[in-house]
Amino acid sequence: MSGFEDHSPKPTRAWVLHPDITSDRLRRKSGPALEEAVSLAAALPELEVVGSNVVPLPKVRAGYLFGSGKIEEIGKALKEAEVDLVLVDGPVTPVQQRNLEKEWKVKLLDRTGLILEIFADRARTREGVLQVELAALSYQRTRLVRAWTHLERQRGGLGFVGGPGETQIEADRRAIDEAITRLRRQLAKVAKTRDLHRAARKKVPFPVVALVGYTNAGKSTLFNRLTGADVMAEDMLFATLDPTMRGITLPSGRKVILSDTVGFISDLPTQLVAAFRATLEEVLEANLILHVRDIAHADSQEQATDVRAIMAELGVSEDTPQIEVWNKTDLLTDDQREALQVKADREPNIFTMSAVTGAGVDALLDAVTNALDEERTERELVLPYSEGKKRAWLFDQGVVTGETQGEDGYVIQVRWTARQEKRFREI
Repeated sequence: MSGFEDHSPKPTRAWVLHPDITSDRLRRKSGPALEEAVSLAAALPELEVVGSNVVPLPKVRAGYLFGSGKIEEIGKALKEAEVDLVLVDGPVTPVQQRNLEKEWKVKLLDRTGLILEIFADRARTREGVLQVELAALSYQRTRLVRAWTHLERQRGGLGFVGGPGETQIEADRRAIDEAITRLRRQLAKVAKTRDLHRAARKKVPFPVVALVGYTNAGKSTLFNRLTGADVMAEDMLFATLDPTMRGITLPSGRKVILSDTVGFISDLPTQLVAAFRATLEEVLEANLILHVRDIAHADSQEQATDVRAIMAELGVSEDTPQIEVWNKTDLLTDDQREALQVKADREPNIFTMSAVTGAGVDALLDAVTNALDEERTERELVLPYSEGKKRAWLFDQGVVTGETQGEDGYVIQVRWTARQEKRFREI
């Protein structure tokens, strides 16, 4: 015996429930969905997941979500396991939350609340912290079932999981609105700074290549391999949150900027899509998108569908070239890898690789080089002196090869791609 007592806080004992709603079964398998929910809970160090199960739900009860028999059955299991927190992998209304907490005598958190908590724990930059707080307040405002003053604390996390265990009290809507207004003002200032940085990058017109994909698809591992950076890359959902950018040199000698973005997830809270739109603007402005997939995951196809849906919601242009990267081939058998390669070879712009071993990286870099080196044509444009916006856009794109001033306006020589020409015509 050392004589020292362990005063570290005990982990919160959590139980994960995945409601298997009949209408959702065609969209997502309940098994992988439960595994993902458990992984989400495991992403918070203060939680200890002591149990999990799928709950068949043919019909959603308005007041309690589950039927009375199922509530009693779950309640017994929770009591035996001495559970402190129940995580429901799906939406739970404020009324359902209040009623279930009374029945089970535990705290309850739905999927949105859990993801917000994880994002708050991961945010490191000033902008990331502000955006999480804004999203959390927007979420709280619709519920009005818990005190929200814990959001003032300087910490990772929101207090939904830990916190002082306050009783269900009505939040002050006006105070929340004031806090939201304050956060939006602060975010506006941060956004101006980021715009200045982006404008500075445009003066040195390096193409931007953005890594996107489902959370835990291996984006950060690939980013580290390509850039030699040391971005946090663990087998954990939302291991990285804030976007990271690094310059790399392609085999052709061309320099590009590689951007690692936050991972997407199914049923991403709408508050977070709105709050992180600014952070994901790097994707909107990218010259090329690498969609990284965990091809070894049982739900890989469904995850890819979710990523495409979120990109469409963010407003990513269909004209932006994309390469699909089937990652984590090192987790497959030799026969599976061979079959996957045959399938990828049949489709354009699909490449198999392993960011861990480096297999397939050279072929991917060659594909990136080819995608950015599109055929360019030379043209001469005459812009009236009143068309300053169009002229500025041309210089921002780095396509101007010469310029003189004529009687009718600027005479500009450009060398551009068909996509750049199309975007210019739409200005």
